Amino acid sequence: MKIIEKSTGIVVVDEATSPFPARRASSLPQRLPNLVIMRTLSKIGLAALRLGFLIAHTEIIREVNKVRLPFNLNSLSQALAITAMKDKKRLRSSIGTIIRERDRLQEEMEKIRGIVSFPSEANFILFRVKDPDGVYHSLLRRGVLVRNMQGTIKGCLRVTVGTPEENTLFLKGLKRIFTKVPLSCCERNKDCLMRCA
Repeated sequence: MKIIEKSTGIVVVDEATSPFPARRASSLPQRLPNLVIMRTLSKIGLAALRLGFLIAHTEIIREVNKVRLPFNLNSLSQALAITAMKDKKRLRSSIGTIIRERDRLQEEMEKIRGIVSFPSEANFILFRVKDPDGVYHSLLRRGVLVRNMQGTIKGCLRVTVGTPEENTLFLKGLKRIFTKVPLSCCERNKDCLMRCA
């Protein structure tokens, strides 16, 4: 708050994970005309829409509209986003599922020797392992894609909270890697991996 009040320029707050933490700044822009809040629908199961938006004082929005391309967002994505955002019950349910699944992942990962997972208030979990490249490729061979953070955070991988089925597949893969269980025939054959998981 002090930074925004003392700044002579525009302060941009990235609230990509805003559905999850308890504190949000969305009520502030009308009071603080130099504040811009950026959000996305990607973190609540609507990543395919590739849709984000900003919350700002009317004057800032007016200036942004001057440089915005006329057709910067297709009408289908807009219609789907509006429909999704109006269905507050479904949105709350989706966010609740993500939070419950995140907590389940965290709890199960803490039981696996060789993994250090970091607390998260977002829709992903950062975790440290001894051989991140090896774990990354082992998970990939089992049909699970995580983000290798080696270039940014040494020794770390990041898993996005998925559906309960996807999360179970991830946990099974991790447990097998850290207990040195070889790939099963299903894990070698990607065609039947999802069917048998």
